[in-house]
Amino acid sequence: MFNRLLGLVSHDIGIDLGTANTLVYVRGKGIVINEPSVVAVNTKTKQVLAIGDEAKAMVGKTPASIVATRPLVDGVVSDFEVTEQMLKYFINKVHKESYAIFPRPRVVIGIPSGVTEVEKRAVEDAATNAGARQTFLIEEPMAAAIGSRLPIQDAAGSMIVDIGGGTTEVAVISLGGIVASRSLRIAGDELSDDIIQFAREHFSLQIGERTAENIKIQIGSAHLVAGMKPVPMRGRDLVTGLPKQIMIEPEQVRLALSKSVREIVEAIKITIEETPPELVADIMDRGIILAGGGALLKGLDVMILNETRMPVHIADDPLTAVARGTGLVLEDIDALKDVLVPTQFGKIPR
Repeated sequence: MFNRLLGLVSHDIGIDLGTANTLVYVRGKGIVINEPSVVAVNTKTKQVLAIGDEAKAMVGKTPASIVATRPLVDGVVSDFEVTEQMLKYFINKVHKESYAIFPRPRVVIGIPSGVTEVEKRAVEDAATNAGARQTFLIEEPMAAAIGSRLPIQDAAGSMIVDIGGGTTEVAVISLGGIVASRSLRIAGDELSDDIIQFAREHFSLQIGERTAENIKIQIGSAHLVAGMKPVPMRGRDLVTGLPKQIMIEPEQVRLALSKSVREIVEAIKITIEETPPELVADIMDRGIILAGGGALLKGLDVMILNETRMPVHIADDPLTAVARGTGLVLEDIDALKDVLVPTQFGKIPR
C-alpha cells in the first residue's frame, strides 16, 4: 500500500545516463530532459554550483577553484558523489511541478553492456541515494533496440550499433536476449579527441573540446561526402602562445577520425563473425540499425555497408533511442522484465 501511495505522487522515470548527455523519460509524458552530463563543482568548498546546460557553458572558462567535470567516463561512474548529485537534480526537476514533496520514483537506467558488477552497483547505489525507491538497470544496446522499435522478442535476429559519447555498443539480439556483443570504449568523445590531437600534431594548434565537437558535427565524416566546405578552427598557437585561426578541410577531419572509425567498424565485423549463421541471414534481411549521437556522423552508414555488405539504417531520432527504450520498459515493465539486469535493490518483477 505504501509503495502504491508513493507511485501516486512520484513519476516513474527512465534515464539514459550518458557520458556526454543525460536524457530523462517520464512515464506517460515522454522525454522531458535532455541536458549535458556536466557538473560544476567548487573545489574548495565541494559545493555543486551548476548541473547540465548551465555547467556545460562553464567548460574551459572557469577559475582554478571551479571545475566543470563529467562524473561519468566511458559510460561508467567515475565520481560517485557528483553522479548522485546530478541524478538527484534531474529527479527533483522532473517532480518540481507535481505535488510530490519527497519524490521516490521507480527508475530504469541504461548502462553499457561491458560493465563490471562493481560498476553496476555504483550506478544502482547512486540512483538509490538520489531518491529512487526502486532502481532497474538495462543494457544500453537492448534499450536502444527497444527504443528503435526492433522486434527484440522475435526468434529472428536484430543488430543494433549504439554509438554514444563514451562507448560504442554492438549487439545481436534474439528472443529478448543478447546473443553476441562488443562494448568498445571508443565513441563520440574519442572522435572529438582525435580532432584535438590532429590539430596539435599538424598545425601546432591547441583547441578546446567544444571547438573540436563543433568541427566534428559540421564537417566530420567517415566516408567521402560531397558538398562540404572548409570551416575555421580557432585556438592557441603552441609555438607563439598567441591566438590563431586556420581553415580545416573535410578531408583532414576524415583523416583525423579514420583510426577510431575503423575500430568501430572492426567491432561490428567481429560481432557478425561471432553470430550464428541463421541470425546473420536475418540481419542481412533487416539490416544493421545505428543509434546514438555517433550514428549522425556523415558517411558512417555507407562505410559500414561497404565493409559488411549488409544494409545499414539510421534509427529515427538516434540521439534519444536509449532513453525511449528505458521509457518503453517502464510503460510495460511486466512484459519486458526479462530484458532487465538483476540488481541488489531493484529486484526484477515476477
